[in-house]
Amino acid sequence: MRGLLTDAFRTLVPPAGDRHGPLPPLMLTLTVVTGLVDAVSYLGLGHVFVANMTGNVVFLGFALAGSANLSALASVVSLASFLTGALTGGRLGARFAAHRGHLLRAATAAQTVLVAVTVAVTAPAGGQVGTGVRYTLIVFLGVAMGLQNAVARRLGVPDLTTTVLTLTLTGLAADSAPAGGGTPRPGRRTLSVLAMFAGALLGALLVLRGHLVLTLALVLLLLAVTSVAAHRLSAGDAPWVRTGP
Repeated sequence: MRGLLTDAFRTLVPPAGDRHGPLPPLMLTLTVVTGLVDAVSYLGLGHVFVANMTGNVVFLGFALAGSANLSALASVVSLASFLTGALTGGRLGARFAAHRGHLLRAATAAQTVLVAVTVAVTAPAGGQVGTGVRYTLIVFLGVAMGLQNAVARRLGVPDLTTTVLTLTLTGLAADSAPAGGGTPRPGRRTLSVLAMFAGALLGALLVLRGHLVLTLALVLLLLAVTSVAAHRLSAGDAPWVRTGP
């Protein structure tokens, strides 16, 4: 337990000279964003994911088999949007290959613009989701989350993918002491799971009470804060901004 708490604290408040600098707490914020966004997409846009592509591929299979309340078109549009975002994230990764801080700043700034569009679209409609609004949100949120996933992959902070928890949960169990492992980064892994859970819970509470616009506005705020923080923290030439070992 002590090791878990110590590692969690080091993740939230990285010590001076840490290999990844301020990236872990910033990426935990993006993990909260993922939970919020998938609450919006699944509960507000008709049982489709825009961040969790594993679930989306499964939904597509279910929809093609004739399952009620699932749309094959929505799943295909979400997948295409996510891949477009991932492609964009890959290009950003190549452009800012030598500076992780600038990469995160650029990516979250782009996400902020994309999510701002979803707020602008949903606010005049009072949160009502018609067909046009639904697919606009699926496209823009899907691009934003594909971009985030690709950039998180390029940033290379262990156990902080921001959108996928399967390997993180597997690591918690498979690398634990009862399994004969060395339990690396237990605090970081646990915080990643809790961040996703917190985002999903808060997002669900808001969306189910009719606060879709407020949920998107919260996502917008978190992304904007992350982008500004990345900009300010990466102004110098600290060791953490460089890629590689």
